[in-house]
Amino acid sequence: MNDDLYKPFLMRIETARDEAPDVRTFRLKFAEETERAEFFQRYRVGMFGLYGVPGEGESTFCVASPPTRDGYIECTFRKVGRVTQALQELEAGQAITFRGPYGNHFPIEDWKGRDLLFIAGGIALPPMRSVIWNILDRRAEFGKVTVLYGARTAADLVYKDELADWAARPDVTLVTTVDPGGQTPDWKGKVGFVPAVLKELAPSAQNCVAVLCGPPIMIKLTLPVLAGLGFSAKDIYTTLENRMKCGVGKCGRCNVGSVYVCKDGPVFTLEDISRLPAGDM
Repeated sequence: MNDDLYKPFLMRIETARDEAPDVRTFRLKFAEETERAEFFQRYRVGMFGLYGVPGEGESTFCVASPPTRDGYIECTFRKVGRVTQALQELEAGQAITFRGPYGNHFPIEDWKGRDLLFIAGGIALPPMRSVIWNILDRRAEFGKVTVLYGARTAADLVYKDELADWAARPDVTLVTTVDPGGQTPDWKGKVGFVPAVLKELAPSAQNCVAVLCGPPIMIKLTLPVLAGLGFSAKDIYTTLENRMKCGVGKCGRCNVGSVYVCKDGPVFTLEDISRLPAGDM
């Protein structure tokens, strides 16, 4: 058992694939079987970790694979700084460090029998992907599954192969959209901003949970649409992982009022968020 907050697991990169410009996914294997078993005893969907390159530092982001697939973990990241630049330069067979899992999780056990609406924008699909696959791996336990995913351009959509798989499934409704001007000649999805496409889609709020993750402006403009459709604040979930740095409540970067996002989150309902100081969000 790893009782030291600061002692990482050693992970080997099994596969590395490019998803979009400057966006990459690693499939990681634990160097030790006992550490793999320990991780999956604690991991619940929505939790996060710190991924590190020795000599460069660590970066905090989600575990993008579900606990139902317990032979590995996956992470997806965009090159935005020194650590993610160093991660981008690594290939299959090389090693990184990992600390986790940290934080709370999506309460999917409470969602059994309910319909699920996932709304994501751009690089915000990875934290939602783990939830979607967890649900699909236990498909019979849940109602309708609808995924609305948008990006600036068709090239910016991540998990393109998986999107094609979800689109082909009879038990999933997938709607993809790109911003006006972002389509390619062979684009077959919607063209328009996520809030407008959601309004057009008009999913029923009855017995439905919404999971929303994306750029702040997308979330700001999407929430009124969800409210207009009848979704209550307690049935709208999001993740605030982009506010975190140390992951263990020491640096204070993610402090909002009395809440530390890395310890009390990163998963919150809109009802939870409404109690936090608005100026700090």
